[in-house]
Amino acid sequence: MQRTAKAFRLHIGLFGRRNVGKSSLLNAITRQQTSIVSDHAGTTTDPVEKPMELLPLGPVLFIDTAGIDDEGALGDLRIQRTRSVFDRTDLGVVVAEAGAWGAFEQHLLDEFASRDVPAVVVFNKVDLAEPDPAVLQALEAEDIPFVRTVAERGEGVLEFRQALLDTAPEEFVNNPAILGDLVGPGEMAVLVVPIDKEAPKGRLIMPQVQSIRDLLDSDAYCMVVKERELRMALDRLKHPPKLVVTDSQAFLKVAADTPREIPMTSFSILFARFRGDLLAQVEGTLAIDRLRPGDRVLIAEACSHHPIAEDIGRVKIPRWLTQYVGGKLDILHVQGHDFPDDVAPYKLVVHCGACTINRREVLNRLLRCRAARVPMTNYGLTIAYSLGIFERALSPFPAALEAYRRRMKHGDQTFGAEALSLPAGAGEDL
Repeated sequence: MQRTAKAFRLHIGLFGRRNVGKSSLLNAITRQQTSIVSDHAGTTTDPVEKPMELLPLGPVLFIDTAGIDDEGALGDLRIQRTRSVFDRTDLGVVVAEAGAWGAFEQHLLDEFASRDVPAVVVFNKVDLAEPDPAVLQALEAEDIPFVRTVAERGEGVLEFRQALLDTAPEEFVNNPAILGDLVGPGEMAVLVVPIDKEAPKGRLIMPQVQSIRDLLDSDAYCMVVKERELRMALDRLKHPPKLVVTDSQAFLKVAADTPREIPMTSFSILFARFRGDLLAQVEGTLAIDRLRPGDRVLIAEACSHHPIAEDIGRVKIPRWLTQYVGGKLDILHVQGHDFPDDVAPYKLVVHCGACTINRREVLNRLLRCRAARVPMTNYGLTIAYSLGIFERALSPFPAALEAYRRRMKHGDQTFGAEALSLPAGAGEDL
């Protein structure tokens, strides 16, 4: 369980004023001294993350945030870091002292509602006061679950646990597949895995490992080869595979060696569907045709690896885009959870496959781009488009391929307006 990647965990964020008992609540449900507890307000300075197994949901990640009613320069920094947690929260928890519900707590609920994030309210320290009946009635009217706790004594923790299970988004009960649904039980996928300088020594990268596991969970099977062995491997098969998946950097060779009748795509494009909204990002890719030399482009990497000489995000994608546009672009890179609040200055956002962050965070980034009318695509889609094999790379996704062809036929390159959705069902029919 401890080895489960963060991106596969349900992210549960604990929010509230300082000293209302968020850390005590986290310690109680994890049965560990995860967060420091003190009577002094502001003890938690940065978000504290705690992975655990919450059955029947499985792996979750609790995030204990600093109080966001803080003051002063240090308080402003705490508030900024706490607010960034909203972008990766799948299930929000508003913690309040039982007798102190006000506009601040309601604002937190409104923030979750604006993001379509389910929320649970915890009235802590009920040994000192009872929650206002009018507040409880209002929560019931809005169908927002609430529990009473005395976190320091562990009282109400079981009820809190049940409320989390009852409120968790459906997608975390029935997780979408990465590619198993495209292959099917008893069928084969061929995974093309180049072993280059960026491949970690002695192991595969996360999207490759996760794809293999997804195939096994779907009762399918796979063959893993390097790009140089693909043609020979396909010739030796008695029956053609249902799907060929490649690292995006080997797109051209794999496209040339894979018969046209066999669907082909990349790990990155699979993760555009799995982690975000494929249709919205397909439409965002069309903005590449509108780029001009000097335009600003943001390239966002979810992980914080050390780039090498031929790094995909730092070197290859900028080179391919520059060649496509016919002039130098003004490109900025961000990593990890860093993502600008204001994306309006950019003509395009190019995101990685997002294998190390959760779907909620990717969808929030898509929403932020949509609000600013800035198209967002991803690595695999960008590479395929720049190299002229976009339709081929979309062949496993009929709805996305049809949407692309329709846009090109009618010359309409708007992006994501009707496609972008929230996590429940976003892009799952693609």
